[in-house]
Amino acid sequence: GAVHMVVAVASIGGRVVPALIGPVLRGGPGLGGIQPAQADYFQAVKGGSHGDFMKIVLAPSSVQEMASLTSTAFDLADKYRMPAMILADGTMGQMMEPVELPEPKANTFDKPWALTGTKGERKHNIVNSLYLKPEELERTNFERYARYKTIEENEVLYEEYLMDDAEICVVSFGITARVAKNAIVEARAQGIKVGMIRPITLWPFPTEVLRKAADKCKAFISVEMNMGQMIEDVKIATECKKPVYLCNR
Repeated sequence: GAVHMVVAVASIGGRVVPALIGPVLRGGPGLGGIQPAQADYFQAVKGGSHGDFMKIVLAPSSVQEMASLTSTAFDLADKYRMPAMILADGTMGQMMEPVELPEPKANTFDKPWALTGTKGERKHNIVNSLYLKPEELERTNFERYARYKTIEENEVLYEEYLMDDAEICVVSFGITARVAKNAIVEARAQGIKVGMIRPITLWPFPTEVLRKAADKCKAFISVEMNMGQMIEDVKIATECKKPVYLCNR
């Protein structure tokens, strides 16, 4: 279904309970379309709730990653006590491929906030995201963004493909990254030095690796199955050092 389900889950707050959301994106605007799309990138990466709020977003490009990244997303949601999302598209949602299921891991994250019943052993936990005092709300948001910075420093996932000598860098995620690899191989056969950086975490975005690529590449191409959304994050990451073009369907 669409990504709208995240609003109800995530609006309970940025540090209350872990949650995992798994939309499969289809064409829009509108209802009832079944064609694949990546047109809810903005809603997933920059929206989803009111207030100063982020969520971890992982974009698989294979059925194997649909399985393994789901396991990763559960752990990240638990670790940082926040919503995480697996952002797939209509092609990924209908694809059949061999998959190796990840081994179950014991949950080692301490959860002193959980509602497990006190039995007189501790104070009651109150799960709440309402901060009526302005100074308390401000402090909570600053604390939350300190945690987001930790996530940005430690949890970025990406793939580099033929980037060692690349003069043109394709940036793509999900199913379009798989299609882009075929085009890159064909371009290489024609003597065009193209490589790809595939963001696996759309948030946190691989800003640093793109910024470094901008020092050696001549141009970037954002390949997306929408009207152009991730291209804005590519431009921000590369600090407009080099031109960024859009290839979209």
